Amino acid sequence: MKAITAIGIAGTFVVLLLAVMIEGGNPMGLFNIPAFLIVIVGTLLVTAASTSIEQLKRLPELAKKAISGNDLDLNGAAKRMVGLAEKARRDGLLALEDDLKDIDDAYTRKGVQLVVDGADSDLVRAILQSEMDGMSSRHSAGAKIFATAGGFAPTLGILGTVLSLVHVLENLSDPGSLGHSIAGAFLATLYGVGVANVVFLPIGNKLKELSGEEMLYRELLLEAILSIQAGDNPRMLAEKLETFVAPGARAEAGVGKSRVPDGAAEPAAA
Repeated sequence: MKAITAIGIAGTFVVLLLAVMIEGGNPMGLFNIPAFLIVIVGTLLVTAASTSIEQLKRLPELAKKAISGNDLDLNGAAKRMVGLAEKARRDGLLALEDDLKDIDDAYTRKGVQLVVDGADSDLVRAILQSEMDGMSSRHSAGAKIFATAGGFAPTLGILGTVLSLVHVLENLSDPGSLGHSIAGAFLATLYGVGVANVVFLPIGNKLKELSGEEMLYRELLLEAILSIQAGDNPRMLAEKLETFVAPGARAEAGVGKSRVPDGAAEPAAA
């Protein structure tokens, strides 16, 4: 389910607020501007200090990516590449040039273009592997931002609590306000631990998972492109690509069994 990250985060907040209400508390009492400034704004600032402002600007985009998930179809990609292999085996590698305009995925299009242009197999592998390495590096940097924020938030929460308790101790002359002041002080710790474990760390872990899925997808395409260039039997290519697909998904889609008609090339997954 692509929306599981959003559902999990939103559901956790709902459960926490529900627990507060069951205990007889007021959810509105959880809002504290000083705690918010110290934990949320402070976390963003120290995260920026640990990385760069350019990386910090990517936070909304990366969070959206984690929530929306990947739209990758390993079965569809495998069948599509088998179709290209059949056409190349029948009509020659140059015949694949007609299919380039129908390939939406830039990685696949680059690989097929290199094959059509007659590039050496070692060069094709080196270029496509470099693309994968670059993508992996970018993904790791994105996930690291959220892991960094998840590490700073609880510490800033404790810092905010300590600062608030210092203020409380300065006003012991008013015993009637101590309970409210101490409760407000611990909100900073609540904010820090909560935002780290409910938002930052789950999103960072999801980005790592999505990166792994994209790497697997590109590994499938790389193997397919090199096999097409080598002139491998399409049936053998189908069997090879089947290993990239989970057993249950293979049975559903019939990778290696249901063949793409000669010359057909479906658009690549986005």
